[in-house]
This record gives sequence, C-alpha cells and structure tokens, in this order.
Amino acid sequence: MELLWISFMRAQVIKMLHLLVVVALLSPVGGESRKVRILDSFEYSAISCRAHSGSITEFGGVGDGKTSNTKAFHDAINQLSRYASDGGAQLYVPAGKWLTGSFNVISHFTLYLHKDAVILASQDMTEWPALKPLPSYGRGRDAPAGRFTSLIFGTNLTDVIITGDNGTIDGQGAFWWQQFHKKKLKYTRPYLIELMFSDNIQISNLTLLNSPSWNVHPVYSSTILIQGITIIAPLTSPNTDGINPDSCTNTRIEDCYIVSGDDCVAVKSGWDEYGIQFGMPTKQLIIRRLTCISPYSATIALGSEMSGGIQDVRAEDITAIHTESGVRIKTARGRGGYVKDIYVKGMKLHTMKWVFWMTGNYGSHADNHYDPNALPVIQGINYRDIVAENVSMAARLEGISGDPFTGICISNTTIGMAAKAKKVPWTCADIAGITSGVTPRPCDLLPDQGPQKITACNFPTEKLPIDLVEFKKCTYQMNYM
Repeated sequence: MELLWISFMRAQVIKMLHLLVVVALLSPVGGESRKVRILDSFEYSAISCRAHSGSITEFGGVGDGKTSNTKAFHDAINQLSRYASDGGAQLYVPAGKWLTGSFNVISHFTLYLHKDAVILASQDMTEWPALKPLPSYGRGRDAPAGRFTSLIFGTNLTDVIITGDNGTIDGQGAFWWQQFHKKKLKYTRPYLIELMFSDNIQISNLTLLNSPSWNVHPVYSSTILIQGITIIAPLTSPNTDGINPDSCTNTRIEDCYIVSGDDCVAVKSGWDEYGIQFGMPTKQLIIRRLTCISPYSATIALGSEMSGGIQDVRAEDITAIHTESGVRIKTARGRGGYVKDIYVKGMKLHTMKWVFWMTGNYGSHADNHYDPNALPVIQGINYRDIVAENVSMAARLEGISGDPFTGICISNTTIGMAAKAKKVPWTCADIAGITSGVTPRPCDLLPDQGPQKITACNFPTEKLPIDLVEFKKCTYQMNYM
C-alpha cells in the first residue's frame, strides 16, 4: 500500500509541475497584468504569407453594425505598416458587422474576413475623402469633379491581398443610388475596392453586395488575381459593374458569380483624349469560369473607355443567363485606341437579347475636346464553341463608316432563337470576317467557310505569366483573451 501511495503522489507532483510549466509559458513577459491567451489558427491560400498578425478588435473595433470603425481600421493598418519590411502583416476581421468609411491598405499586407464578418460601408459622406479624377479619364464618371475614395483603396503598392472565408463587404449602395438619380452628387460614387499603380494583387473568396458603383477596380496595375468572388446588386442599380480591369497587365479573373445592374466584367483603358495621352493598355487578361446575370448589360464588355487600347483577352467557360449580350465591344469616333486579339470560347448562354454586339457609335464622351478623327482599330476578334438558347437577335455588328471592324471570326456556334425573335437574326455594317458552322446563317459580310474551317477561330495555347503564379498555404493565429 505504501508503494502505491508513493506512486500516486509522484504522479500528482508531475501533473502539477506540467501545469506550472504551461502557466509560465502562457503568462505575459515582464509581469504585465493580462489574462491567459488560448491560441487557435486557420489556414488559407495566398500569393504571400505574413509574419505578423492582428485583429481589428485589438485596435478598438466594435462589430455591432452601428459604431464607426473608420478610425480603428486606420489605426490598425498604420500600426501594422511597421512590419512591411519584416515579413508583412495581416489584419483579421472577425464575425460581426463592422461599419466603416473609406480606408487605405498598404504593401505586404493581407486583409482577411471571417465567414460571418460583414464590412458595412458608412453612409456618412464625411468618411469618404475626395480624390482627383483618374488621369486617363480627365473627369469623374458621374460628375466633372473627381471621385469619392473607394471603400478599400490603395495606390503605389506591392503585394496586397484582400481575402477571406467568403466574408462580406456591403456597400449599402441604395443611399448612393438615390443621390445619383437625384443628381445631388458633386463627385463620382465610390467603388468597393480600388487599387491603382500597384502590382502583385490578390482579391479572393469574398461576397460583395450593393456597391455604390463599380465593385472591383484595379487600375494602372499588374499581376492581379481575382478569384472566387460573388458580386450581387439589384438588377436596376446604376453602374454596378462587377469587375473592371482598367489599364492593367497580366490579370486573371476566375470562378466568379456576378449579378448586377451593369456589365459583369468591363475591360477598360481610359476615355477619349485623356486615355490616348495616358497610353496605358489593358492586355494579357484571362477570364474563365464566369457566371453572369445582368438583363440590361453585357457578360463581358470591351470599352467603351478603351482609348489606351485593349489586347490579348482570353475568355473561356463563360455562362450567362437573362443577360442582354454575351460579348459587347463599345467604341466611337474620338476614342482612338484599339481592341484586338480577343479570344472567346466555350460560352453557354440562355435568354439573351444579343449574343454578339459591336458598336462604333457609343456616343458618351468625357467632354467636347476629343478629336473626332481619332478612330479606333477593332480587329482580330475570335469567338468559337458557343451555345445559346432563347435569343432575340443573334448579332448586331456595326463598325464605323470608313473605319470597319476587321478580322472577325465566329465558328462552331449554335444560337436557338426565341419564339418572338427578330425576323432578321443578324445585322451587319462596316465589318469584315469569316464564319464556320454557325446557326442561324450569318450576314453576307461574314461568309461561311464550310465545315472544314470549324476550328478556324484562334485561341492561344501558350500560358500567360499570370497563370504561372503559385499559391502558398498561409496561417493566421487568433488570440482569444
């Protein structure tokens, strides 16, 4: 019995020693009177991982949907900026509703939203500083003056990640839409996310709701990954474009679902004389596995602000339902620039007004100083492997007199016309190109080359640099007080 008692007491002493060691390890250094922390963590995929972490709650954030967190976001990002050259930092937004005005992100930084986190855009205009117009536009889109800073904004940055576990950013856009319709805005409405003059950007795994205007606007930037984004706005909301790559190089948009009142993806590069002078094209753009619903706009629009040029756009595996058009090219006299080397394949469309729409008479201009002799070049437009049902009109293709759109190629395309479809399914003017295996029969300006040319329309096989970007497994460690 004595030996058993000694063994029992020895075991209890060992347990106590282990407990004391654990308490010592968890206790703060220097005798600070802080509570014990219990540590937890989660993983996510990103182009860069961070050495330092913090939660918005550590900087005074309150997730009650009523308290303004603008100062908390500013303070958090300002404090975390000290780690930019020491492995970078990530800011965690936990479950809750976090009301805030505009705030700026920084280089070597990750903003991560919990699945039940909602960043709510403030409706207090004093929390939205004004910016000058973009140099390639010369004015704001809503008003001649500049624009309100986007909810999440940054410029001249590198290595920026905005991601989450499908957390939500809610722009509370109804307030802004009302002001816009009443013509009460001095500045252009804010976007939800805008990064400019930046590189190595990741925007992924988020839900974006009710943006005041455009949702995601990378501009004058390069090496951009936009992935797993859900965008939802009322179908009648004004200018709620989904994703607008603008004067950007090497961009990949994939696995996105967009319901909006405007174009689901709008590719841009500046407006009239301002875009011509700035001269920065959008090129090397990949769009894949996109689903779109937009009854009054396009699945993919090229332009109308395309004066810096658009080249080498590759879109594949695209689905659109109840959307006005599949692919739309918008330009006009005075735009200058070019849209060329466009490749689209694998579209599934249902209930459309037009499958293909090109117009050289899109009359919106920045001001009256544009050069009417600045004619755009539209050439090398390739569409293949397309199936559409319940379509009112197959195509409306209208170039510019004296400046035809050339090199149009459409192949392996079947368009099922609606019961009340237009009697003439194709209208064509000032265009040139070929077709093969297209139903219904195209217009005479797109002569059929026969079934042997059914793969005539090109789609590049070589990879672009953005497809070579690899993701890492990153960890965020959460501290519970």
